Amino acid sequence: MPQKEDYYKLLGVGKGASEDEIKKAYRRMAKQYHPDLNKDNKSAEAKFKEVNEAYEVLSDKEKRARYDQFGHAGVNQNYSGGQGYSSGSPFESDFDLGDLFGSFFGGFGGSASGSRRRVSRGSNIEVSVSISFEESAKGCSRTVNFERVAECEACGGVGAAAGSAKKTCSVCRGSGQVVVSQRTAFGVIQTMSTCSHCHGEGSVIEQPCAKCGGKGRIKRSDSVEVQIPAGVDSGQILNVRSKGNVGVNGGGSGDLHISVNVKPHQFFERNNDDIWCELPITFVQASLGDDVVVPTLEGKVTYHVHEGTQHGDVFKLKGRGIPHLQGRGRGDQMIRITVEVPKHLSEEQRKILKKFDSVSVPRNYQKKQGFFERLKSMFS
Repeated sequence: MPQKEDYYKLLGVGKGASEDEIKKAYRRMAKQYHPDLNKDNKSAEAKFKEVNEAYEVLSDKEKRARYDQFGHAGVNQNYSGGQGYSSGSPFESDFDLGDLFGSFFGGFGGSASGSRRRVSRGSNIEVSVSISFEESAKGCSRTVNFERVAECEACGGVGAAAGSAKKTCSVCRGSGQVVVSQRTAFGVIQTMSTCSHCHGEGSVIEQPCAKCGGKGRIKRSDSVEVQIPAGVDSGQILNVRSKGNVGVNGGGSGDLHISVNVKPHQFFERNNDDIWCELPITFVQASLGDDVVVPTLEGKVTYHVHEGTQHGDVFKLKGRGIPHLQGRGRGDQMIRITVEVPKHLSEEQRKILKKFDSVSVPRNYQKKQGFFERLKSMFS
């Protein structure tokens, strides 16, 4: 599969381009490559689709942010088993095609007159899924259940009962609009308004579908299997294209946005792609050194704590952290040492510690020695 071109480069704008700059660049490119202006030119048609795809992502704040963070991997529906970002045409959104092209092309390929049926893209659906800390590091699959507005199976989305069909509106004769004449001091003024009989549809249903009541859409339960990539973090969103609510009058379906929630771990905390954990040891282990067992995402490992380790010291297990979501490699695991002071000492333990303290010399406690030397010089 060929490498996709960078969306910013495709529209000829920089990554810091404003919304207005992106919109102007898109309109210029769309006019240049529109099929109606490049008949029998397949390369222009392909370019036009790429321009639409780029604009659909960069004109949406959420999708643009995810594209900036994850690149095409975040907005390609084939990524990670199908949860990519929508790459359809912006013409699926909630506006009339004739109005759009007429506004900046001056009209081409025929008149904008005729039926004014509003083509609306379906709305997106927001759901969340919880996964464990280990699953976020290694990746996993989830079956996500949700409710969506879907096309009525009984009538195929038409809204008419079986054996019947929509009929052309007798009032507007299929245009969806009527001419209203108003007499004024300056003469008779004619204006266009939406037909009240068919509500701008241009057609009416005489026998509505019993299941959807003539709407052509029903609410139903649905599910989808999503592959959650290794390295995903809490708050990140996976996108399943066209699994949102169905559109109106042939408009495309919205997307399913899946927000990931990573459950807390009993040992680990995440900082970017590094993980941190605290390791408690005794003051004897810290003083003499010892081999200690450290938990990691792959299981237990043995680490040698060197002699004289101090409370708060940090050591690193390279490459034991979270896999990088974009690119190869992974973060590190950072271990913070906690030296535990013993409590509830027996008399024998007290005697041993006092004897130990009586034979201690200043060099055993360099921080303490340095502190009192600075304190002495401060007040001398």
